[in-house]
Amino acid sequence: MSAPTTNDGISGYAHLWQDSPHAPRWVLWDTVDDVLVFDRDINCPFHIDDEAVRGEVLRRMRAAGVPESAEYPGRPCSQ
Repeated sequence: MSAPTTNDGISGYAHLWQDSPHAPRWVLWDTVDDVLVFDRDINCPFHIDDEAVRGEVLRRMRAAGVPESAEYPGRPCSQ
């Protein structure tokens, strides 16, 4: 498998695995059925619609040390 190029859709997600001096905005939420990229600022999952790109994004996020947990990573939802 060759290294991804900037034209394959990956570069548009690079902000998801960049370092931040603050508490992590992006976390990986390991649900029962799936692993989701979770945006803590807007308190919901970040949708990635291409499965091949999604797998590469998750790989890069894990390699960068993005926190991963089975616990709900956001704020309590309002009722």
